[in-house]
Amino acid sequence: MTKMVVALGGNALGKSPEEQLKLVKNTASSLIGLMNGDNQVVISHGNGPQVGQINLGMNYAAEHGKTAAFPFPECGAMSQGYIGYHLQQSLQNEIHHRGMQKNVVTAITQIAVDKDDPAFEKPTKPVGDFYSKEQADQIASEKGYTFVEDAGRGYRQVVASPLPKKIIELNSIKTLIESGDLVIAGGGGGVPVIETDEGLKGVPAVIDKDRSSALLADNIDADQLIILTAVDYVYVNYNQPDEKALTSLSVAEAQQYMDDDQFAAGSMLPKIQACLSFVKGHPERKAIITSLSGLNDALAGKLGTVIHE
Repeated sequence: MTKMVVALGGNALGKSPEEQLKLVKNTASSLIGLMNGDNQVVISHGNGPQVGQINLGMNYAAEHGKTAAFPFPECGAMSQGYIGYHLQQSLQNEIHHRGMQKNVVTAITQIAVDKDDPAFEKPTKPVGDFYSKEQADQIASEKGYTFVEDAGRGYRQVVASPLPKKIIELNSIKTLIESGDLVIAGGGGGVPVIETDEGLKGVPAVIDKDRSSALLADNIDADQLIILTAVDYVYVNYNQPDEKALTSLSVAEAQQYMDDDQFAAGSMLPKIQACLSFVKGHPERKAIITSLSGLNDALAGKLGTVIHE
C-alpha cells in the first residue's frame, strides 16, 4: 500500500463550470487508477483561474449594486467548494461505474500563514484569466490590480502567495484517510488564515497549491507527491532549441538548476521547490512531476520527472 498526495493544476480544469465538469470526468478515470492495491490517496488542486473569476465577478456585481462585495478568502472557499463538488461527483460516478466501494469527500481546508510573510509586500501568484497587455493595463487602471506576463501565455493578475505553515483541518483529514475515504483537501492551496488572539482570520492571498500539497504530504507521512501539470517532464532550456527533458532529478541537481534560473518563477519553480521540501532528508520518499494524461505511464516509470534525495 502506498500513501500519496496528487496535486492537479487549476489551469487544467477549464475556464467555466461547464468546461470544468466535462474535463474532470476524464480526470476521474486516471485518478481512480491510483486506487489499486488499497492505496491511500489525497487529491489537491489549484484554483488560480477559478478564484480570479469568482473575485472579478463578485466585484463587478458589487460595483453595480447587485450584491455585497466578497473578500478574497471567501472567494477561495467558494472555489474549493465548487471544484471539490465537480471532482467528488465525477470520482463517485467513476467508482460506481467500476463496481467499487469507496467514499469520496471534500474537506474545505484552512491553512495558516505568517502575517508578516514578505509575500504580502510583493504579489507573485497568478490568478484569473489570461489577458492581452492592453486589457491588463485597462483593468489595472480601473481596479488597481497588479498584472504580470505569465510564461508567454499572456498577462494575469497576481496576488500575495505566502508560505503555508499549518493545516488547520489536518486531524480530520488524517481520520478520513485512515477510514479508507478518497479525500480532496487543500484545494487552491487552502484558504489562507492567520492566527490572532481572537482566533483564525482569513487574509487576501492565494497559497501556492504545490507548496500546500507538499506540506500535506509531509504531515501525513506520504510515500509520494505527484504534481500534475501541462507538460510530461521538467525541462531545462525550456522552449529553446537545446531543450532537454529530465527523467530524474536529485536535490543537489535541482538546486544547481535553480541557481542557474532554469525554472520560471510563475510556473515550474514552485513545483520544484515543493517537491524538494517533501523529499529532502527523506530518501524513502519520491516526487513526480508529469502531465495528467501521462499519469499512468509515470506510475509505471515510463514518463515524467522523478525527484529524489
